[in-house]
Amino acid sequence: MIGLSKIKHFYNLFYLRGMSKLSIVIPAYNEEGSIVETLESLYQALQQAEIDHEIVVVNDNSKDQTLSILENLQKSISSLTIYTNPGPNGFGYAIRYGLERFKGDIVAVMMADLSDDPQDLIAFYRLMVEKNLDCVFGSRFIKGGSTHDYPKHKYIINRMANTIIRMLVGIPYNDSTNAFKMYRKNTIEGLKPFLSAHFNLTIELPLKAIIRGYSYDVLPNSWRNRKAGQSNLKIKEMGSRYLFILLYILIEKYLSRNDYLKK
Repeated sequence: MIGLSKIKHFYNLFYLRGMSKLSIVIPAYNEEGSIVETLESLYQALQQAEIDHEIVVVNDNSKDQTLSILENLQKSISSLTIYTNPGPNGFGYAIRYGLERFKGDIVAVMMADLSDDPQDLIAFYRLMVEKNLDCVFGSRFIKGGSTHDYPKHKYIINRMANTIIRMLVGIPYNDSTNAFKMYRKNTIEGLKPFLSAHFNLTIELPLKAIIRGYSYDVLPNSWRNRKAGQSNLKIKEMGSRYLFILLYILIEKYLSRNDYLKK
C-alpha cells in the first residue's frame, strides 16, 4: 500500500511542477563580455530539464553593448524578457525592478557574469517543488559547495560577515551574502517593502524570510569568478549598507512583536 507521504511526494513532483513556472531575474550592468554565454547556457539547461520558465534580464542602464546584445539574443532565446531600469540604478534596484515584473510562480535571482551554475538552479527548483518550500538558499561553504578563483580578501571578509550575521540573528544558515536564492511568488510579496538599493539586498531577502517564518532549505552551490568585465561590488562602500539591513532585521526580530510573521 502506498503511504500518504509517498502520495504527497508524487503530487508535488508531477502536479505542482506542472503548475510552477520558474522565473529567473538577472541584473545586468555592462556585461557585454559575459551575458551571451550566461544566457545561452542557462536556456539550454532549462530546455533540457523541460522546466517552464522565463528569463528576465534587467539592464541596469548599461553603458556598453549589453542592451543590443540582449535584443539580438531574443531571436534565439524565446523565453527571454528584457527590461531596462531607468533609475535609480544599482544592483538592488535592478533586482527589485525585476521582482515587480516577473510572471512565474517561483523566482530565482542569478548573476549575469556566469558565476552561478544552471544545474544548481535546476536542483533548487526541484527541491522547492518536491518539498513545497517557500525558499531555497544556496551555500558555497557546506559539503558539496565550492568556489573557484575567489579573491582571498573577499573570502575572508565574506566568512567574517556571515559569521557575525549568523550569531546575531541566531540562524544556522552560513551564506546569507550569496546572491543565488529562490523564492515563491507569495513569499516575495510577504517580504515587501524592500529597503536595499545595492548588494545588501542579498541579505535582506533571506533574513526577512527566515525571521518571518517562511519555510526554507539550503543546498550547496558552486561559484566561479567572472571571466570578463569587472565586479560591481565595492566592499568599502557596502559595509555600512549591510550593517543598516542587519540592524533593521534585529529590530524587526526582537521588537516587532511578530507583526510580520507569515500568516
